Amino acid sequence: MTTPEPGTDRTFAGRVLPDNSGIAGPRDPATDTIPGPVADLTTSATAESKPPIVCDMTDAPDTGLERLAEYTRLFETAYLGRDRDQTGARWLLRADPGVEEWARDLADRENACCAFMTNTVTREGDLVIWHATTVDDESAIAVLDLFHDLPLHRWSRPSEVEDAFDRWSTTGVPIIVREGDVMRPATAEEVREGRR
Repeated sequence: MTTPEPGTDRTFAGRVLPDNSGIAGPRDPATDTIPGPVADLTTSATAESKPPIVCDMTDAPDTGLERLAEYTRLFETAYLGRDRDQTGARWLLRADPGVEEWARDLADRENACCAFMTNTVTREGDLVIWHATTVDDESAIAVLDLFHDLPLHRWSRPSEVEDAFDRWSTTGVPIIVREGDVMRPATAEEVREGRR
């Protein structure tokens, strides 16, 4: 990773980022928002092109529990900060070896199950930037709110995982599975443990 000289400001998308070279782990949740104007991270869709507002875990290679644990590991490894506007969120990650590929793989899995969101991962110098956008829909934006807050939580204890699932249930976005031509709500066990 390229480390700036101590006290040297770095800029990204018109923002001055602090020297984080001394930070070993995630930033303090109380101060993790990147200062400055929020970039336009919005996307829009017409009613005709609006994807279904569901999370389809049918073909997911991981379970809900595994995915939450993977986010925890990613943030413990590389998280620097986040910002957001009405329909978009952004995480900034350190571009340590393997982080960009790891984030892309995770973003691809999110795009496969939640078609109403678009997750893109780009690299700019020593930063990996994860953009998450969604369609203009109240439930979809509620999911984006949860997504934006993922770095603030560690999903390692059963009570924390249950809290994550409880928060998801308040969004109004069903987690579904498909069996042939039939789409149905996933059971709690299928969400947590998968359909292997």
